[in-house]
Amino acid sequence: MLFADVRGSTSLAEKMSPSDFSQLINRFFNAATDVLIQSYGIVDRMIGDEVFGMYLPGIAGPDHARLGVEAAQDILRVTGHDNPGGPWIPVGAGVHTGVAYVGTVGSNEAVTDFTALGDAVNTAARLASQAKPGEVIISSNTSEVAGLDATTFEHRSLELKGRADPVNVHVIPIVPT
Repeated sequence: MLFADVRGSTSLAEKMSPSDFSQLINRFFNAATDVLIQSYGIVDRMIGDEVFGMYLPGIAGPDHARLGVEAAQDILRVTGHDNPGGPWIPVGAGVHTGVAYVGTVGSNEAVTDFTALGDAVNTAARLASQAKPGEVIISSNTSEVAGLDATTFEHRSLELKGRADPVNVHVIPIVPT
């Protein structure tokens, strides 16, 4: 599961007209959606100023975790976090790999939605909420499943809202080149 969240959007919106802010958020959604689709991700939804993508093994293949991590990095790159002049929008991302319910939910009356639910989804969302602009935070589980050499990344143990135990994570910064 991948969540990419605009950091400081309240402050951004305060300084812009609603129309200009809408254009900025739509530009972000277009950029993030392009990355997700090109990397075999499924765009689950756009929530306010955040995008939620899924990398399902049955669609993305056995490298689903690595593809999710690379997509998070690419989202930060396409939003300019590797640009010496800075990003055109500040974004942080979180990626977590785990078991989730993936399917339809909704009312019996006909309103349904295709989504993912469960602890893995909630954990990924919480990781994104902890990411600073230009950071991808990945769970240790994701780095293991993706086969990444996590010794080169910063390690953190995060207390996440609603979780009893801390989550061990690795931080991948996207820095100007």
